[in-house]
This record gives sequence, C-alpha cells and structure tokens, in this order.
Amino acid sequence: MPKTLRRFHEYLSEQAYSYEILVVNDGSRDGTAEIAGRAVNDIKNLRIIDRKRNMGKGYTVREGMLAAYGRIRLFADADNATDISHFEAMRAFFDKGYEVVICSRDPKDAAGAKQAVSQVWWKRLLGNMGNLYIQWMAVPGIWDTQCGFKAFRDFAAEKIFNSAKINRWAFDVETLALAKRFGYKIGIVPANWINDPRTSVKFGSYFRTLWEVFKINRRLKKIKL
Repeated sequence: MPKTLRRFHEYLSEQAYSYEILVVNDGSRDGTAEIAGRAVNDIKNLRIIDRKRNMGKGYTVREGMLAAYGRIRLFADADNATDISHFEAMRAFFDKGYEVVICSRDPKDAAGAKQAVSQVWWKRLLGNMGNLYIQWMAVPGIWDTQCGFKAFRDFAAEKIFNSAKINRWAFDVETLALAKRFGYKIGIVPANWINDPRTSVKFGSYFRTLWEVFKINRRLKKIKL
C-alpha cells in the first residue's frame, strides 16, 4: 500500500483540480492503518477510516464512497493493479455527461483492454461462465464487472451506495446493477491491469458471488424508481 499511496499522490498533485485520498481499513491486522497513518504528514489531503471489525470489501467501499467529499468519487484496489492514470480517460466520459465510469480488463468491453499476466485457465473458464450468468441476472452488456477501479458522480454515488446491501464479493455487480436500474449512463475505459501475484481469490468465493448475484436479482425487482 505505501507504493500505491505514493503513486496516487504523485499523480494527483500534478493535476489542476482539488482532491482527497481516503484509506478505509476493513478491520485488518496487517498494519494497514499504521502504514497509512505514517503517510499522513507526507501526503496531501490523506484521510483514514480505521474500522476495527472486518465487514467485507463491499461494506468498506460503501463506507468510503459515502464518506468522500468529491464531485467525482473513485474507488481503487490497494495494490494499484489499475494505475491511477486511467482516471484521465474516465474524466472524458464525465465531461460528456456520464454518471458512472468503470475500467474493464476485457477487450469485449473496451478495445485495448489487457492483463499483464493472464489468469490460469480454470479462473478464465469460471470467470467467463460466471459473467454470462451475471449478465443474464443483473448487468447485461458488461463483461468485466469485477475490475476494482470505478468512478461515480457524487449524486450517483450517494444514490447507489445508500441503496446497496452486499458486503462481500458481489458488491461490484450490485453497484453496476443499481446504476443501470437508476438509469445512469455507464462509460467503460480499457484497463492495462497489472495484477499482484500475491493476491488471490479462493475457489469457493466464485460460487458465493454467484449466490449473491441471485439475491441482487431478487432485490432489483423490489426497488422503486
């Protein structure tokens, strides 16, 4: 994470707009909060939410997005697999009136999207099969719902994340499903995704995600516009 914070600070400090960097610690005991705390004096506009109890990635992203102040709110993974420089292409979509802009690692979503290190065959197979199910149940037309680099206009973030309920892996799917349900335009930017080999998703998480997608489908039908 220190490398990611330095990279964000390096990029954002060169821009003409104001910004903040918000780190939300999901009850981890790996020193995340302490590492971020030591960076406060060196990194402009860095804030930290240090929650002691683990609640899941979805809960954590939701907490951060609703605590943020910006007119555009971006969440990104701590490993910087999608570099912050991708935000420049996102801004062009916001200037055209889009309310939600995401990065995708799948060239079927955006030409030029790529992964520096291809995933093992069984992960690719499960991912493709799972995505067809996700498109059928919740988010038609988007092949990569899970890339951890998504940005929202402030009003869209407030409406979407105040409506979201999923705390674990399928929160990305729920976020995009709600965006579509509320009629927001979703722009897609091709990602140059450099994955960290130390990060991994357990086999069982794929199936828990699919079960959560089923619950998202049921909830969407009950949301009144």
